[in-house]
Amino acid sequence: MAANGSHEGYIADIEQIREREYPQLKDTTYLDHAGTTLYARSLIERFSADMMSNIFGNPHSASPSSQLSTSRIDDVRLRVLQFFRADPEDFDVVFVANATAGIKLAVEAFRDHEEALAESSSGTGFWYGYHKDAHTSLVGVREVAANGHRCFESDEDVERWLHGDGSVDKPLGLFAYPGQSNMTGRRLPLDWPRRLRSSKYAMHQNIYSLFDAAALATTAPLDLSDAAAAPDFTVLSFYKIFGFPDLGALIVRKEASHVLQRRKYFGGGTVEMVLCLKEQWHAKKEYTIHDQLEDGTLPFHNVIALGAALDVHEKVYHSMARISRHAAFLANRIYEGLSTLRHGNGSAVCTIYKDPSSSYNDISTQGPIVAFNIRNSKGAWAGKTEVEKLASVRNIQLRTGGVCNPGGIASCLGLAPWEMIENFEAGQRCGDENDIMNGKPTGIVRASLGAMSSLSDVNTFLDFVREFYVDKLETLTSPGLSDADGIETGFQVENLTVYPIKSCGGCKVPSGVAWDIRPEGLAWDREWCLVHLGTGAALSQKRYPKMARVRPNLDFNSGLLRIAFHDPIHSFPSSKTQEITVPLSANPKYFRDPDYRNGFRVKTMKVCEDVITAKTYLSVQIADFFTQVIGVPCTLARFQPGGSGAPTRHSKAHTQRHQFASNSDQVPNTPKQSEHGAKLMPILLSNESPILMISRSSLNRLNEHIKIAGGKAAHADVFRANIVLAEDARSPAGTQRPYIEDGWRYLQIGEQRFQVLGSCRRCNMVCIDQTTAEKNQEPFVTLAKTRKYDGKVFFGQHMCHLPGQVKNPTISVGDCVKSYTEISRADDQSLGTNRKIS
Repeated sequence: MAANGSHEGYIADIEQIREREYPQLKDTTYLDHAGTTLYARSLIERFSADMMSNIFGNPHSASPSSQLSTSRIDDVRLRVLQFFRADPEDFDVVFVANATAGIKLAVEAFRDHEEALAESSSGTGFWYGYHKDAHTSLVGVREVAANGHRCFESDEDVERWLHGDGSVDKPLGLFAYPGQSNMTGRRLPLDWPRRLRSSKYAMHQNIYSLFDAAALATTAPLDLSDAAAAPDFTVLSFYKIFGFPDLGALIVRKEASHVLQRRKYFGGGTVEMVLCLKEQWHAKKEYTIHDQLEDGTLPFHNVIALGAALDVHEKVYHSMARISRHAAFLANRIYEGLSTLRHGNGSAVCTIYKDPSSSYNDISTQGPIVAFNIRNSKGAWAGKTEVEKLASVRNIQLRTGGVCNPGGIASCLGLAPWEMIENFEAGQRCGDENDIMNGKPTGIVRASLGAMSSLSDVNTFLDFVREFYVDKLETLTSPGLSDADGIETGFQVENLTVYPIKSCGGCKVPSGVAWDIRPEGLAWDREWCLVHLGTGAALSQKRYPKMARVRPNLDFNSGLLRIAFHDPIHSFPSSKTQEITVPLSANPKYFRDPDYRNGFRVKTMKVCEDVITAKTYLSVQIADFFTQVIGVPCTLARFQPGGSGAPTRHSKAHTQRHQFASNSDQVPNTPKQSEHGAKLMPILLSNESPILMISRSSLNRLNEHIKIAGGKAAHADVFRANIVLAEDARSPAGTQRPYIEDGWRYLQIGEQRFQVLGSCRRCNMVCIDQTTAEKNQEPFVTLAKTRKYDGKVFFGQHMCHLPGQVKNPTISVGDCVKSYTEISRADDQSLGTNRKIS
């Protein structure tokens, strides 16, 4: 690789290629090529023209259309071998859905082969060895390896094994490893299959090699020209190379194919004859390996599309070697850029996970992937989820999490098995937002480059990290806390809002109305939700912004929840219902509409990672209405307070570290719930707490920062708070106290007392305009610069009501607010709670 400043290896006309072939990249920085690369415009056009010009029939027939499909499949199969420089005399290609399907097919055949041997010998199953950098799909093979398995924890561990150390003879075995770590991009030695095959040790004689080329083949030439050195079985996914089609391959070295030929299962197309009446017998096809292993009808349109992909890829990029040099140049730019970033105090911004043996200047040891995490100037980790959310606001697409590489995550993040199990028992799950647990990250941020990546992508990404994650010299502090009890804050309730349907529009509480407070929050708040008809998961406005235009209205006079869809541009077709009503009563016998009298079906559903039991409406009219307006098959469900038994969801909010911070440079530890007096508070369908509150003064300060940056001021509605508190409008200019609520622990609003549970962690859902459902960059971008602590973005406070002697507590617009840093023991006991005194 050339020295920094040189563009050696960079495809000079990549911007022209992007403009011509990748219109989907307009205004987008795509850095997840390790997940999938992008398809070219001319690929889709060529495939579409082919489909419109020809009739392709099912290959298992003799009709002209079927024979055309068969001919094309044969041609593409040969071209795939040529693409990887594999001689068809030595190799065969088995088409599968993806690399994982190829692994599964090979392993199932392996298992059946061993069982066949066991019938005539003392075999007890096959042995399996895999490298720690293996993808989850390779790790899973161990569960069917009845004769034992071993995880090689390093390259040195593999080397010792290849030299005859640490194993006994096995009747049959399989050694698997990736050509490139899909987490760090490190490229592993390619000579292990050759060395294993040529080993003189008896323990290696019946062990075959399985090579996962999915990550490697994305940007590197895969050369199988030397059959003696090639893996026995190679798996890969073509969408990672070409973007389209969704297809994979198992490339079989013919000398090892006998291991796959005793597979018990057979499907259509893999047998010559089958008897099933009176006698059970079948004769398998034997001419080629793919004839024996490709069950049923191939996805022949995808195979035909693969032919177009090979043509276009060669025309646009000429060779994989050219792509490899190009992507390596860009990865080095990102690596060097992140490595040199420093905070104002001189500490490093990024921790980059790179094997000591790899170098971004050497494409034989390192692929175009950069895996990292971010720390602030005090050493606290930035949550991977927050990085991804903020990047998405800036149209930067990354990958975060465990990236299906458990060995790599454990070794790079220093997570011992007991720590990972403890995290699991504490609630960590794949794809969740538990970013930091017990002081350690649970995943990483990954940027990966591909053929159509450019210097503009790299520069945009590095500018993004500099803008949001490089701390200057000044230190963020939280407002100090007063020691006095019962302080008149000068705040009052400006407005109250309830959101009957989760993630949909709100209902303003009129001035002068005393609104009921329940243990789960304000009455009628987030009692309903929309659920996907297929998955049963609750829908979120973050994924379906149109939900903001669903406007519920509580009509107590009629006993109905009236639901309309606001569309300022389009109107409903005359044949479609523009409004529906749902009885506020949960008893079906009160339903007047015949369509509703079937009532509900009690079903299990998922809300914010919680599995609950809710009542799903059986009305076809309701399902049709929401499916029409949201554009996804869904219906309405209800999760009532109380009901038959205790609520099944509880508040997750807790006091954050910045709320305990002082002017000291020391960052206090995040307290556990038991340390700040919180107990499990029941909630309905809200994300984290019974009640959410924001301050108008804090919103005004936020909007000042937004306006300075030239952005559009944020409306209070985007924060979807139940309570908005405001200071006296007659206060002199400059006397407002933004973010003073960070220091509040307890409040008295009117006659009711509340506990402040902690700051509200924000995501980019606050960028959705609650009137138009349009997405903007603000206010999340400015929040990320001004309200980021421990890598998380906060605005507003979670609260819960403290039950007292009043049987029917209420709150009203205009109620005055007092703040308390603690509640006296006498007051606490008079409220009838067992709450710990802060």
